Amino acid sequence: MHMSDALISPEVGLSMLAIAGGALALSCHRCSREIRSGEKLSQIPLMGVLGAFVFAAQMINFTIPGTGSSGHIAGALLLAVLLGPAAGFIVIASVLLVQALLFADGGLLAYGANLFNMGFIPCFLVYPFLWRPLVSRDSSRRRIVTVSLITGIIAMTAGAFTITVETVFSGITTLPFFKFLMVIVPIHVLIGVGEGLITASVVLFAFSSESGELFLDQKNRRIGSWRTVAAFAIAAALLAGMLSWFASSNPDGLEWSVARVESTKDVGQQPAADLLHQKSAELQRSTSLLPDYQLGTPKSADSATAGSVIAWRTSAAGLIGSALTLTLVLLLAMLLKTRQRRSAVPFSKR
Repeated sequence: MHMSDALISPEVGLSMLAIAGGALALSCHRCSREIRSGEKLSQIPLMGVLGAFVFAAQMINFTIPGTGSSGHIAGALLLAVLLGPAAGFIVIASVLLVQALLFADGGLLAYGANLFNMGFIPCFLVYPFLWRPLVSRDSSRRRIVTVSLITGIIAMTAGAFTITVETVFSGITTLPFFKFLMVIVPIHVLIGVGEGLITASVVLFAFSSESGELFLDQKNRRIGSWRTVAAFAIAAALLAGMLSWFASSNPDGLEWSVARVESTKDVGQQPAADLLHQKSAELQRSTSLLPDYQLGTPKSADSATAGSVIAWRTSAAGLIGSALTLTLVLLLAMLLKTRQRRSAVPFSKR
């Protein structure tokens, strides 16, 4: 559900960037306080590998049967559960930034909208007001699966709704609000089922591997052992390096919805004429070294070797992207740690 720049106007794009940027600044402030208190210090390595894991998992589009569409997890709900809302939001912001800059997946002008739709809603609305209260009352495995499934659907459909609002308010496409809404929401309900089931599976694995006790104390929970960190690092490498070969080639839910409403696959892909769109496109072209998650320029190959060449290029791009995401998250976390150390020094000693 990554929005392209061609769906969003400069006014809406900059407004959403301001909202998402403000949420990110507050998340950094809150996370830095948690690191200073020791609450998140041991989780810094986990933040990095979870960033790599979510990046790799997003590469794997799963087919939605009977629709000709596909979907992938957003991952922000999972990150909020395992890391907390603030740290989870920082990680998903890093994932989306690497995708937009290096892979041209999601527009730069639309970055704030994508971060709001895919990150803010799950981290700061769905998790604290739905997932956490419902699971805190009953942390059984059945409850976790049920709640994750319901909240995964809610997070996806809420994101689809805000995409519709942002697109229509932008006014640079001919997409009618209600017709677009009636197409994009049902397909994201189905994608939300996958989101919820994957979230539940990963959460159950992560917490049961730590202590066997799930969410008995939400405020003081601790995960982040080296065994768990290593498990997510290995999973990220396998997802990016091998399982990405089997991703569905069908258009994702947003692309499919736009095509259904406008009856053309090219709608929203024409470059906009205003200066901000042009500059954003130029910047993205200069930074997207791995467009479409492929390493290198494709060369002609016979049918016998074409598949293996594409698979190798996809694996390389996925591993590079996962590594860069891990590095970016760790750098941000260490900067927050350093900032808190400096702010803790008494003024008289500076």
